[in-house]
Amino acid sequence: MSESKVIEQRGLWLDEMEVGTVYKHAPGRTITEADNTWFTAVTMNTQALHLDAAFAETEPFGQRLVNSMFTLATLIGLSVSQLTQGTIVGNLGFSEVSFPAPLFHGDTLYAETTILDKRASKSRPGQGIVTLEHRGYNQNGQLVAKAVRQTMMFDSSHAKPAEATAGSATTPQTAAPSESPQTESPQAAAPQTEK
Repeated sequence: MSESKVIEQRGLWLDEMEVGTVYKHAPGRTITEADNTWFTAVTMNTQALHLDAAFAETEPFGQRLVNSMFTLATLIGLSVSQLTQGTIVGNLGFSEVSFPAPLFHGDTLYAETTILDKRASKSRPGQGIVTLEHRGYNQNGQLVAKAVRQTMMFDSSHAKPAEATAGSATTPQTAAPSESPQTESPQAAAPQTEK
């Protein structure tokens, strides 16, 4: 019996990322009351707009809002398996964060990411800085969150020896370099958004 091929799930290496490419992440994440209450409580955020239904009913949106920090964390989290799982050195920071519309309990957050810029590090061989723009949409296609962040990423020289010697056939990225294997998402249920 021959040895089975093993494919380890990972994000993209620096040299696999192409500026201008849009990645649609799947699946989306439906936000529950429990999610919002737990996150708000565990982060010591006592904002009544997240916790007090009676109070929130008297405010402009008429109901509790999902904590925007939960929205941001989930927006970034939705991108991890496709872009940065095992390939990121670290998050360097955010240059822009905005929440143009609120999320409510029961809304579903869908995410997509555009690679805005990348460059090799001048001081860290085998690594580079990538600027990502993450956008989150609710189930109606309304933009609810946008974040531009900078990350330090490994290039493919960081790949495990088996992956590096076997080539792309043992990795999830098996398409030709001019084709991005993750540009089309199985996220058929996600709403289409106008740009």
